[in-house]
Amino acid sequence: MKKFISVFVTLIFLSFTLSSCVVKPRASKHHHSKKVVYVKAPKKHKIVVVKGKKYYYWNGKHHRKTRKGFIVIF
Repeated sequence: MKKFISVFVTLIFLSFTLSSCVVKPRASKHHHSKKVVYVKAPKKHKIVVVKGKKYYYWNGKHHRKTRKGFIVIF
């Protein structure tokens, strides 16, 4: 009986020490390390529709419209 109790106590002790309450943060797929700069579109920009989405083109770059301004896409 002593052997059973010692094994039982050891198992309980191990379950508390091996399990951790610390939760690792998940890696975000949408995390961007680049700085985003918002700009205003010039009067002579072109509107391009690609797969049903509207992009704005000027100075050789495509931009997407946001609430704060335009950002470079590709």
